[in-house]
Amino acid sequence: MPARRPIYLDHQATTPVDPRVLDAMLPFFREDFGNAASRSHVFGWRAEAAVEEARETVAAVIGARPNEVVFTSGATESNNLAIKGAARALRPDRTHLITVATEHHAVLDPVRRLEGEGFQVTVLGVDPDGLVDPTELAAAITERTALVSVMAANNEIGVLQPLAEIGRVCRERGVWLHTDAAQAVGKIPVAVDELGVDLLSISGHKVYGPKGVGALFVRGRRPRVRLEPLFDGGGHERSLRSGTLPVPLIVGLGRARAISVETMDEECARLAELRERLWKRLSSELGGVRINGHPEKRLAGNLNVSFEGVDGDRLLLALKDVAVSSGSACTSALPEPSHVLGALRVPPALARASLRFGIGRSNTAEEIDRAAARVVEEVRSQRAAGAPAR
Repeated sequence: MPARRPIYLDHQATTPVDPRVLDAMLPFFREDFGNAASRSHVFGWRAEAAVEEARETVAAVIGARPNEVVFTSGATESNNLAIKGAARALRPDRTHLITVATEHHAVLDPVRRLEGEGFQVTVLGVDPDGLVDPTELAAAITERTALVSVMAANNEIGVLQPLAEIGRVCRERGVWLHTDAAQAVGKIPVAVDELGVDLLSISGHKVYGPKGVGALFVRGRRPRVRLEPLFDGGGHERSLRSGTLPVPLIVGLGRARAISVETMDEECARLAELRERLWKRLSSELGGVRINGHPEKRLAGNLNVSFEGVDGDRLLLALKDVAVSSGSACTSALPEPSHVLGALRVPPALARASLRFGIGRSNTAEEIDRAAARVVEEVRSQRAAGAPAR
């Protein structure tokens, strides 16, 4: 009898491609394989039409205009283009950047790179629930501030930042606002004008689209945002992102976004119910457990939990039949505790004994119950053996 497939509960790391998305992509690998920049024949015309249709879809999802959407290789590139592009375009008059301690490294590392180029950087802390204080952010803005970058939804703890309030602060001060919305778009309503954001990063594979594609919203008016491109060659995407467009991936991104909007309300309610089911099982059957991040202002499918008296690495290794993580997939090989949990002032031993459960479209109540039972079993086993938290 074949082994039972592990339960996948790591949907913040990545998601499987929706079959409907794959079906939309396949013709552009085969029949309609043209280069979208080829303007002299039907193969190029069909590819270009597909790209523009996807651009319109992505723009509609976030309340933008199609010409404000730039396709990239993913949210990491979008973040780099937004942050480095804006900062370099505004120097030497504005050389100050503001971000938050709980950001993804795809934001923190570009900011640190710019710090090495002479930019001044302010990294704001968060409260124990993971929320940044807009008043503190307002006080950090100076006449030399070029950009504020605040994540919409955190990839580790699922916390939703008060972006609309932050957007009002930035707009009043005449400062551009960027948000890494890789975990947000398609999971919660996102409207660039309502939030007051000027730059917004999108990922394909976080919401049932393909890996290797993303997008960046670049506000075109009130204010018009100018960026310095990361690289040159060919002038694609309004000269902001040169390179042959990956038409199948872009088509997949557009289709995935359309599906996510159609199903968002129902899916959010279902995921929140499953998350509460999981938490009730863990908290009722185990002592010494705590939720990391705000209990309500968070993504419906995210649950980050610390377990007292266990070794996090051993716990992960023991849960071979449940696919979970200890934090961001991009930093899972690092020995240090999560910088996000550190910013919440979670003690290092508890931070190392934390699991991130990412519940998604395919998960069922029966899977949640099985996963909870396995976690409870392993935590009890470690505690009985006296396994110390490192």
